[in-house]
Amino acid sequence: MAWIQVRTNTTAQVAEKLGDMLMEQGALSITFMDAKDTPVFEPLPGETRLWGDTDVMALFTADTDTSQAQALIRSVLGDEAPLKVEALEDKDWERAWMDNFHPMQFGKRLWICPSWRDVPDPDAVNVMLDPGLAFGTGTHPTTALCLEWLDGQDLEGKTVVDFGCGSGILAIAALKLGAARVIGIDIDPQAIQASRDNAERNGVADRLELYLPKDQPIGLEADLVVANILAGPLSELRDIILGYLKSGGDIALSGILDSQAEGLAERYGELCKIDPIKSREEWCRISGVKG
Repeated sequence: MAWIQVRTNTTAQVAEKLGDMLMEQGALSITFMDAKDTPVFEPLPGETRLWGDTDVMALFTADTDTSQAQALIRSVLGDEAPLKVEALEDKDWERAWMDNFHPMQFGKRLWICPSWRDVPDPDAVNVMLDPGLAFGTGTHPTTALCLEWLDGQDLEGKTVVDFGCGSGILAIAALKLGAARVIGIDIDPQAIQASRDNAERNGVADRLELYLPKDQPIGLEADLVVANILAGPLSELRDIILGYLKSGGDIALSGILDSQAEGLAERYGELCKIDPIKSREEWCRISGVKG
């Protein structure tokens, strides 16, 4: 079967409402795409977070008369609204999606591998992880920076806290790199479930403890803490995050834009000795040792 895609562009405030209206017009699916390539991280549970400049794409079967959908878009956005109608060839969409994901190496020892690909190096530290609902597959620079940092640490027998664990990618990598115990904390129950499922697939579930903030252990002092969230929460929660880390312990923070790095490094530098900031594609990692 072939398809027809109707595409327009609007603001975040309008996009979701317009998508609902197009579904009522018979669209089989609605896709929101960032028109400015602005990364969006995990929303809060129940929250739909869209971009400031959002492409809305409605998919219809090839025999659908999309004139009503086009008229709806113009009635909502105005006659000058950008509008593109195009035919899409039939293809194996699942296979096309899967083909975009390949094994990726981080540092010297660590590989992240989707389950449908062959492992490039059976003797390496291989984390089997498929893209899913929770954020974190290694493709974003912030995740990559944290994975490379973990690969460079001596984790043998150590306790690690992964604050904002998402898919569990950092927690699982830490365990496979030798950590004895990892505690993953996240505000989203779906992230907790995703982390648990991924840990089971990798055979490390018995050493991974997962908690919502309200259930997290009291008095925990880890050897290392990694937090890949956003600069705002990292700043606001500094004392909580550092509270998980023992004196002399190592910390890595990411989810930080280059423009935010100096201020955040200064804030953590009040209590830690900060390493040189590591940047990649306008994102950066701050690491250091707690005093």
